Amino acid sequence: MTGRSGIGSHAASKGSASRFLLALLGLLGVLVFLGLGIWQLERRVWKLDLIARVDQRVHAPVVDAPGPQDWSRLSAPDYEYRHVRLAGHFLGGANTLVQAVTELGGGYWVLAPMRSDRGFTVLVNRGFIPQERKTEFERENAALTPPAPVDGLLRISEPGGGFLRSNDPAVDRWYSRDIDAIAKARGLTDVAPYFVDAEASGAAGWPRGGLTVVTFRNSHLIYALTWFALAGMLAVALARQAPGRPQREAPR
Repeated sequence: MTGRSGIGSHAASKGSASRFLLALLGLLGVLVFLGLGIWQLERRVWKLDLIARVDQRVHAPVVDAPGPQDWSRLSAPDYEYRHVRLAGHFLGGANTLVQAVTELGGGYWVLAPMRSDRGFTVLVNRGFIPQERKTEFERENAALTPPAPVDGLLRISEPGGGFLRSNDPAVDRWYSRDIDAIAKARGLTDVAPYFVDAEASGAAGWPRGGLTVVTFRNSHLIYALTWFALAGMLAVALARQAPGRPQREAPR
């Protein structure tokens, strides 16, 4: 009897330890889910503030594009999507076509270097062209374009390439608007660390400007509610397994 009693006591103790460990892990899971929910709410506040700031910049009065004295402090959170203006002339034979997909279909952005009247160079995204116009704009001499101010949105460089596709300057294949790489490939100097998406010109020809997408995905509230729901369900499951809770007898 003593041996059988000892075995039963050991098994009960082991079972209690296992239940305690599971309860501890469950409680940790509840805390993790709650933390993730709170983090998503904080991200939502940040995202709403970002959307408000960007919307204010896009619709603000146009200002001169930042010059060399401002380049060292340029950052995406503070400068991207500012409504800016450039005055100068395009340089010839230096168009860069960057693959793009827009509301008009698949094609290319046409980036052309503009030599500003203030003595520095800025890559200007003149707009979108369809696939069938590629050869035409590869050969185009943008220097023949009459000098005129360019209004548009300031954008920060996109280094590296696109999703799973790297830029290949050696064969002039571009998937992102990488300022440093394009400037090096084209032999440009005094180049601003940003590019400008030109506004729509109102003309029906190509390139077609004004296609910048200024939207930000904001699903943080949905994510937060999901994490809080998981925390609630796990907490209910833990409460049902709590010691001392009356168990329903099995039918005889």
